[in-house]
Amino acid sequence: MKRLRLVPDNTNIGFISKRYIALALSACLLLGSFGLLGGKGLNLGIDFLGGILMEVKTKGPADIGALRSKIGSLGLGEVSIQEFGAPDDVLIRVQRQEGGDKQQQRAVKFISDAIVDDVVEFRRTETVGPTVGNELKQSAILAILMSIGAILLYVWFRFEWQFGLGAIIALTHDVITTLGLFALLNLEFNLASVAALLTIAGYSINDTVVIYDRVRENMRKYKKMPLTELFNKSVNETLARTVMTSVTTLLALTALLVFGGEVIRGFSIALIWGVLIGTYSSVALAVPMLLYLKVQRADNTDTAAQVTS
Repeated sequence: MKRLRLVPDNTNIGFISKRYIALALSACLLLGSFGLLGGKGLNLGIDFLGGILMEVKTKGPADIGALRSKIGSLGLGEVSIQEFGAPDDVLIRVQRQEGGDKQQQRAVKFISDAIVDDVVEFRRTETVGPTVGNELKQSAILAILMSIGAILLYVWFRFEWQFGLGAIIALTHDVITTLGLFALLNLEFNLASVAALLTIAGYSINDTVVIYDRVRENMRKYKKMPLTELFNKSVNETLARTVMTSVTTLLALTALLVFGGEVIRGFSIALIWGVLIGTYSSVALAVPMLLYLKVQRADNTDTAAQVTS
């Protein structure tokens, strides 16, 4: 019985020779992401903004205009109402009310009473204060920065500083473009999204370390081979493993996107993008960066192979 091979044996794709195309593409993705984040911004969820969040199921397709009119007449401040996955599933956001928890619960009761004739089921109700929201925002930023710093130290000590810096460049590229995707698609950015970013960081660095390990091995083995050829050889030798891992992960994530429901839709989309962009950056960005960072060959080696044309 033949094994499934997504990448043929003896593959020799010129990834390093095409590095300028990859760098140009990455530059466009980063510029686009910065533009979206600076212009449109992230659609921050209640976890970070604070306020009241209610998910309700209406009698038949929701009349968003009527619901907005009823809730807007209560004088509770800024109100956002949108369909949430299905025509009869509605997400209601209301700004944080002045006062403590009693004022929030009072506002929730006002909203419930105002729309009770249109609603079949109140599925969930959440309230988050502005102080908690700011603390969560700071904690999320700190978690992302600490994870990137820890990854830098790990790769630095395992390989050399050039490898660590190359990995962080690729990883930062993945995180920023994922944030750009959230801004582009107007996906809600909440604590689950932060978890997705950290998961993407772990997946991307795992892929990068596997390729870097082969690069280091080949640098010790082929002392006379030009670095461009050696890097390309290393990427191609690990390509089958990289593609198989990505495809199997994407199969699971696609099932999660299709059957997981609207609540984790943003999380699933972020992970799918993260797998794709992480695989791309590990192959087309992290390794070519070693050329510009002038990584040095190891001096202690037992064998030296002749360069073949």
